[in-house]
Amino acid sequence: MDDNAAYDRMDGFHYDSPDDSLAQPISRRHLHDELLLRLRECIIGGELRPGEKIPEKELCDRFGVSRTPLREALKVLAFEGLVALNHNRGSAVSPLSIRDLAEAFPVYAQFEGLAGELACEKLDADEIGEIRSLHNEMIGHYARRDYRSHFVTNEQIHWRIQAGSKNRNLIQLLRHISSRIAQARNHVTLSGARWANAIAEHEAIITALEARDGILLSRLLREHMESTFRAITEALTEGRKEGMSDAADHR
Repeated sequence: MDDNAAYDRMDGFHYDSPDDSLAQPISRRHLHDELLLRLRECIIGGELRPGEKIPEKELCDRFGVSRTPLREALKVLAFEGLVALNHNRGSAVSPLSIRDLAEAFPVYAQFEGLAGELACEKLDADEIGEIRSLHNEMIGHYARRDYRSHFVTNEQIHWRIQAGSKNRNLIQLLRHISSRIAQARNHVTLSGARWANAIAEHEAIITALEARDGILLSRLLREHMESTFRAITEALTEGRKEGMSDAADHR
């Protein structure tokens, strides 16, 4: 599988569509990968909320699988930080922790900055044009104040840039960290001011990509993630959102 193929399924994420393929039984072929994808979508998309117990029997019935593949998939999600395993009380969606996010965001930002620098060298003109089209689509979602569609398209843009690095090891590193980042970003609705700033930051990011200015794009991506982390931290702290834990988190 080539590096871009690693992200093909990401383009199909539909976090707010409980009646679509997420509700269908899984075929035996590629069982592990498909089950993992759907469970990850349920958590990142907010169907399973931070701190909520994983309804194993319900999910087994829904996806047409036994508990063994389900629990194997949950182990992978635990490695990604999305699930907390407890053999006595069952698994639960990991609570959002500012401490965990404070550790994850800087690492993610550095890796994504490197991916952006490499993407400037390796993406062809058509691939960059596709990313620009996604950006224009995202602006449309912003104009309509459609936050959920904006979030999905925003994720696609970041995935396309990362896949554009054509570096399998880097893509895998980002994938292991990204689930927790995406969960936090989707759990919080940004303020109007931050949303507008994020759109402006994305415009600068796409312009740097089109100019193939890898150094600038790397810096802009890191700064964008730093701003995103600050906004998420402020939103989570304000009112102590459901499923959130503080710096003294559960370890």
